[in-house]
Amino acid sequence: MRLSALSFLAAALLALPAAASTPISLDQAMAHPDWIGAPAETAWWSWDGKQVFYKQKRAGSALRDTFEAAAGAARLVGDAELANLDGATVVYNRARTRSILLRNGDLFERDLTTGALMQVTRGANAVAAPQYSADGGSIQFRVGHEWLTWNRVDRLLSPLAMARAAKDPAAPPDDDAMRSDQLRLIATLQRQKDERDAGRTRAEQERRADATRAPAPIYLGDKVVIDGSAMSPNGRYLLLATAPKAGEKGRIGKLPRYVTESGYEEFDDQRARVGRNMPAPHTLKLVEISTGKVRDVSFDSLPGIGTDPLAALRAARKIDPLKGSRAVRVDDDGAAIQWSDNGAQAAVMVRSVDNKDRWIATVDLVAGKLKPVHRQTDAAWINNGNNDFGWMLDNSTLWYQSEESGYAHLYTISADGKSRALTHGKWEATNIAWSSDGATAYMLCNRQMPGDYEVCAVSARDGAIREVTSLGGVERFALSPDQARLLVHYSSSYVPTQLATVPARGGAALVLTDSRSAAFKARQWIEPQYVAVPSTHGAGTIWAKMYRPAQLEPGKKYPVVMFVHGAGYLQNVSKRYPVYFREQMFHNLLVQRGYIVLDMDYRASKGYGRDWRTAIYRQMGYPELEDYIDGVNWMVANQQGDIKNVGVYGGSYGGFMTFMALMRAPDMFKSGAALRPVTDWTTYNHDYTANILNTPELDPEAYRKSSPIEYADKLRGNLLIAHGMIDDNVFYQDSVRIAQRLIELKKDNWELASYPLEKHGFVQPESWYDQYRRIYQLFERTLKQE
Repeated sequence: MRLSALSFLAAALLALPAAASTPISLDQAMAHPDWIGAPAETAWWSWDGKQVFYKQKRAGSALRDTFEAAAGAARLVGDAELANLDGATVVYNRARTRSILLRNGDLFERDLTTGALMQVTRGANAVAAPQYSADGGSIQFRVGHEWLTWNRVDRLLSPLAMARAAKDPAAPPDDDAMRSDQLRLIATLQRQKDERDAGRTRAEQERRADATRAPAPIYLGDKVVIDGSAMSPNGRYLLLATAPKAGEKGRIGKLPRYVTESGYEEFDDQRARVGRNMPAPHTLKLVEISTGKVRDVSFDSLPGIGTDPLAALRAARKIDPLKGSRAVRVDDDGAAIQWSDNGAQAAVMVRSVDNKDRWIATVDLVAGKLKPVHRQTDAAWINNGNNDFGWMLDNSTLWYQSEESGYAHLYTISADGKSRALTHGKWEATNIAWSSDGATAYMLCNRQMPGDYEVCAVSARDGAIREVTSLGGVERFALSPDQARLLVHYSSSYVPTQLATVPARGGAALVLTDSRSAAFKARQWIEPQYVAVPSTHGAGTIWAKMYRPAQLEPGKKYPVVMFVHGAGYLQNVSKRYPVYFREQMFHNLLVQRGYIVLDMDYRASKGYGRDWRTAIYRQMGYPELEDYIDGVNWMVANQQGDIKNVGVYGGSYGGFMTFMALMRAPDMFKSGAALRPVTDWTTYNHDYTANILNTPELDPEAYRKSSPIEYADKLRGNLLIAHGMIDDNVFYQDSVRIAQRLIELKKDNWELASYPLEKHGFVQPESWYDQYRRIYQLFERTLKQE
């Protein structure tokens, strides 16, 4: 049995009673989650691995406190102790005798032989991207896009590279006939110019001769902005990702606020709509620090970059074909540029703006050219996650993640170009973390079922893999400084995120926290049953969580409620504590009131591989609806579900799917609650929507096919729309527009509930209660009819 690895303490602390569930009221289910108990948040090891610290929210407050974890009672860390604490972001030197940590935007270094902590910076500007120099003698970091170095011997902090998106003041002015005439005719002007030029020349000569001077700024011109930068640990090169400064600006939406402290209406600027402000293409620049020489590194060598995967759509729309190479981007956060520890090698991850291709290439630092080493391409879109990569300790082998097999797995590629899969199978390897000796990669894995996450370890030598934990709902983990243990964040259906340590070799977990309140632990909840619903549309198995009475009454037919989770890239049928914990309590209430509930990981959900994710390409709401119809039929055939009384509800993507269910399958879905729904994908953002539907200009049919507002005339059932009026994710306008459409179509049995002070994710308990009161009353009114 997999749970046998849990310690006796863990089982005693977290076991849930098997008896009948305790009735839950709607008011209690929608109350502030403080009544449940605040979960463990950010956690980290002490520098010597002897202690674990974590953050936790105060009850009745948004403030966080720091605690020292223990198997018994946690200890509140006093304010006087905070100055000597470590943090979750730690960088080690190669010998692991020193470490860098960031805290409150400042940089510190700790001597791991003595524990002594030294502050390197103290300032208003936050430090980012700290790393050790190749020789370990100094620390490099950036503030904005200015790179600095701190030398441990002389405690000197100095600029290493100062990139400026500005015109070089010493550069000759642009040719201008009037300027030339002025200098030719007015001797004083010419003399003043000569004096300025001579002064700049002399200042540069003095700077070059004086080793105590800061390096000269690197001017890139005033036509670009810097989006990313990465310094070589040997201090010789800087790689920069730049974008055109004068990029196209789409029209920005205005979000009105009606309930304000001032008493007047107020307006906030928001995002542009999909296709209205295309991502700016990047240029990769290589800077030689010693000379300040800047070279553009061409992307033209990337395989397939000159081929347009959307050429057929352009032709059909009579849009001019693309010329030359496709536009690409290097991710803005700097993680897409990776230097080897010795600074001799650089690799870059490049993504096409259309998101059909993702390349990894090394940089020839002498020639200033890219050498492609891996390409991942997809006719739909490349996953935005599961793309981590970096250098191994030998400074010549790369490791990377790829979905090329259909699932996200871990690979290495040697200097001779030979690629090797370290993991494989119909599961995903994510959150990769390498041991300090580079011999083992630790990762999250879901080998037993898509929603059952453990920590796995794989050997870099032979690919041998083993499961380290047996907790079922691991969320993230961190290796201890001595590499002997894992600090694990984990959870389960009714246990919010907690902390445990597990031996890195595998074994029993030592539970450190149980933050649940006595009131929450005293309740007996309905445990979801994990069921495999067979697809009748060739999709294989559709995993779902089912909530139902322990015993079904013989001969009784139960009204069915189908829950649809949100998207972006989300999974809800997992053994973790759900994001939708309020909805889970609501499902308990529904079962108490005579319903049965099914919560499905429809196609496009996270954790199921590439084909599952991209099934919705150019047809959002179609494969997912097929899955939900299969779910309803399975509930009818196997769980005494009443085919005549089926309801559906969900928020965001779940709200979108509620519309699609009611409007495209009105004979099956009788009632639905669409919360904060997308009703027209042309109004949503670019980064998410263009991956799936391309752009409205290029692929209008995909938008028409996928937008509920196009099917409003098909509505026959009972509909509740609920939306926060200051939602800055899915704009309130989406619900207002479809409301007007329903008015014009003279549709009845629908209502719009508006929440003036709520964004996309509701916060106030009163709003949660009002929204779910309406959902409950809708189902009671419409799904309990003969």
